[in-house]
Amino acid sequence: MKKQVTLKVNNISVTVDEGTRILDAAKAAGFTIPTLCYYKDLTNEGSCRVCVVEVKGARSLVASCSATVRDGMEVFTNTPKVNKARKTTIELMLSAHEKSCLACSRSGNCELQTLANEYGCDPSAYAGTTPTYAHDDSNPYLVRNNNKCILCRRCVAVCNKVQSVGVIGPNGRGFNTHIGCAFDRPLSSVPCLACGQCINVCPTEALHEREYIDDVRDAIADPDKYVIVGTAPSVRVAIGEEFGYPIGTDVEGRMVSAIRALGVDKVFDVDMAADMTIMEEGYELLDRLKNKPESLPMITSCSPGWIRYIEYYYPELLNHVSTCKSPQQMFGAIMKTYYAEKFHIDPAKIVVVSIMPCVAKKFEITRDHQSASGYPDIDYVLTTRELARMLKSQGIDLAKQPQSAFDNPIGEGSTAGLLFGATGGVMEAALRTVYEVVTGETLEQLDFKAVRGTKGIKTATVDMKGTKVKVAVAHTIANAKVIMEQIKAGKADYQFVEIMTCPGGCVNGGGQPIHSAEEASEKDIKVLRAKAIYKSDKKAALRQSHKNPVVETLYKEYFGEPNSHKAHEVLHTQYTPRKKFE
Repeated sequence: MKKQVTLKVNNISVTVDEGTRILDAAKAAGFTIPTLCYYKDLTNEGSCRVCVVEVKGARSLVASCSATVRDGMEVFTNTPKVNKARKTTIELMLSAHEKSCLACSRSGNCELQTLANEYGCDPSAYAGTTPTYAHDDSNPYLVRNNNKCILCRRCVAVCNKVQSVGVIGPNGRGFNTHIGCAFDRPLSSVPCLACGQCINVCPTEALHEREYIDDVRDAIADPDKYVIVGTAPSVRVAIGEEFGYPIGTDVEGRMVSAIRALGVDKVFDVDMAADMTIMEEGYELLDRLKNKPESLPMITSCSPGWIRYIEYYYPELLNHVSTCKSPQQMFGAIMKTYYAEKFHIDPAKIVVVSIMPCVAKKFEITRDHQSASGYPDIDYVLTTRELARMLKSQGIDLAKQPQSAFDNPIGEGSTAGLLFGATGGVMEAALRTVYEVVTGETLEQLDFKAVRGTKGIKTATVDMKGTKVKVAVAHTIANAKVIMEQIKAGKADYQFVEIMTCPGGCVNGGGQPIHSAEEASEKDIKVLRAKAIYKSDKKAALRQSHKNPVVETLYKEYFGEPNSHKAHEVLHTQYTPRKKFE
């Protein structure tokens, strides 16, 4: 048990563990201290100086996010000296900040803007030379605008500590300091994973996804186009947050109605394509177990940030990756082949829009071998945030929409497909199907809880009536790197591995609604969203991919059987080793 210390915060006595930050001790005493550079479990460098407090006996103000408590300490969080220092610091940030709040996508959800309002700051208090930077929009997924950067370094920390790639950092010195890639290379020329986690932790709009809202609007308005929208599993448990719902509320029915109100032709569930992924991936695993042991462990392929990572950093291990396209790409491929043929629609006129929690999906659609019909499988990717902005711009309040179902005949997905939204979900969905294929018996207990949860790496051994399969699940690239080093060293005794790029999986993807550092410190957002997915799964009637009637129909009418020649033509892909620096 840790030693306890007692201190006073604004004359309120509080007892906390020794080593606790002043910031957290103040919260325990009922006082919130503002922060900008601080982000729980990520940064506490004290670089922005917004969180300063007075400590009795100290010669200067103290950064509460990095300084720790001691017994008998007296802290004051809101004295005139403290308030003046904070206001001055914020005004100095504003002096070098691009003031385009009226047209900024983060207006109303910008931590700098919030503090400037709370402290009554004058944005022109320190007029003078302002550094200017060109936007880095060199790639199809992310835009960096350093004119809005406050040098908090949260993006640098998440890229280094969580994703373990470190493609960005501070360049220059003093007044010329700015965040960028080595030698100020554009993002398109470095091994960025496109995960978008840097966007999620940015307190301003220095980083944002590359938007395609106008392109989708134009397609909807074009009478010659047939617009199909597909939504990913984790979008339904997150988009409600943009309309005032509590974190992790499942708003599937209202979301479908809201999208339909945009004027699109069809709204389908990408869970259906996730079910197809399980079928293809499951049978591919069985084939490798029997005929290709050298390609084991087989690793999942549905997270495009992860695919970029292995292509850049472990190209010699690409033979371990499943050749299945991701659910997004399978969805688009099915729409422009099977669906187009069945309903006599020219695939050239079909525009497939996917709504994803992921920024890397914007890159994925540009990959080679993603055009089964001769046209791109997916035309546009909108993040959850983009969809929310599009709905709001059209005056569509999701909260006021009626409940409705996805379109048929191929709108139905099982909740095994829904599980793809959480770390461990792909593995659990696969095991629910593979078990019954291997044993020929009904699986009575569908919950594989050993692969659930937010532990960085989870392992389990599943006994399928004598056939034992050892599996591993990892989320974040830092954890994926551990698995890859095991495989490289020949020490990985797994047969099947699931890897998700983002912390917690897709529920916490780089395109999901953004919450302030303060809210993220109080609530485990990824856990709340995942709980909503598991809740929906628990009460569902259809919980296994191979029992989805849509899947059965697709194989009967078009693909024949899993891993058939036709399935490989439409639903599988190839990978390419990449140079780290172009």
